[in-house]
Amino acid sequence: MDQRLKVLSAGILSLIVTVGVARFAYTPLLPVMLQQTFLDTSGGGWLASFNYIGYLAGALAAAAVPNLRLKDQLYRLCLVLAVLTTLVMPLSENYLVWSILRLIAGFSAAGGLLLASALILNWLIRHGYRSELGVHFIGMGAGIAFCSLVVELFSALNLDWRGQWIGFALLALLLAIPAWRWMPRPDLSGKTRAGEQLVDQPPSRSFNRLLLAAYFCAGWGYVISATFIVDIVQRQPGLENSGNWVFLALGLAAAPAVIVWDKVARRIAYVPALLLAYVAQLLGILMPALSPSLFGALLGAVLFGASFIGAVGLVLTLAGRFYPTKPAKLMGRMTLAYGLAQILAPAITGTLAEQLGNYDLGLYIAAGVVALGAVLMALLWRLEQEEPALQRL
Repeated sequence: MDQRLKVLSAGILSLIVTVGVARFAYTPLLPVMLQQTFLDTSGGGWLASFNYIGYLAGALAAAAVPNLRLKDQLYRLCLVLAVLTTLVMPLSENYLVWSILRLIAGFSAAGGLLLASALILNWLIRHGYRSELGVHFIGMGAGIAFCSLVVELFSALNLDWRGQWIGFALLALLLAIPAWRWMPRPDLSGKTRAGEQLVDQPPSRSFNRLLLAAYFCAGWGYVISATFIVDIVQRQPGLENSGNWVFLALGLAAAPAVIVWDKVARRIAYVPALLLAYVAQLLGILMPALSPSLFGALLGAVLFGASFIGAVGLVLTLAGRFYPTKPAKLMGRMTLAYGLAQILAPAITGTLAEQLGNYDLGLYIAAGVVALGAVLMALLWRLEQEEPALQRL
């Protein structure tokens, strides 16, 4: 297999394992756990928040690790943690144990999302390939689609919630092996293979602050649909068995979208592309509340899936381009902002849904926060004209 294809495949598989299974398997399994265990909607929201607290810790670790060799070692540890936390989840029915496991699983998600992104982007730049992460982020959409199909298969086999978690762990183990073997050990030199020096081009503080705030807003909008969309759909009359299929549509829309967003960014630049992604994400979040039908749910899932992944991919690519010698530096800070929103939003939304009996208010709040993020992106677009470093990207 071509070396570039192996590297990109390792990244895709690492995302399916650390983000797809360790994070997104919980979304289609949440309704099953609500039915078959003591878990309620509020508790389910808090478990999602614990997952993102772990993810935040993983982002801190990714940003703090000083060199690519240690990042590579941490990446491999995250693969192991993703498999183990999935395997242990059904061995207990204790909320504290679940909380700890979701915390560690969240930590492992940084392996595919941040560490693999940094390692792959650095490898691409060093070997003279286009410095884009679109192909890598296919793994997020593929992970969502994978989890949806697997839950449908497990349900058809009449597996209970324990059997489904164990099945996910075994599948994650199979995928983690090539994700481990095909990721090359990092080159620590400061030059590309062609002999060119790698030079960081950090943006201004004003740009960084606006981008951090805007990315926080995107994180809030992302986590609501990513956590609750299956349960949101299945609570609507006539859609009781449609949640996993809507989640599948979300994943299928996300998988190729990152490549499309790379092309959009090439044509109109990164910040305008991000503004478009925020507007599409806003519409995707609102659709289940505005149109409580299968069409509305599917349209919302497609818009959301195609846009949230675009925002993530474009922001992390932009961060890596600013810091080619240490790409996880700004990636880590961006993810801290994104992760903070993901800690707060599920707990608040789950509690509101438990009290009100539906997710509508949580969806409207999420849409409002993403709208604020779009405004911040518009301000960034204006600032872009004054940033020479941005104009060179």
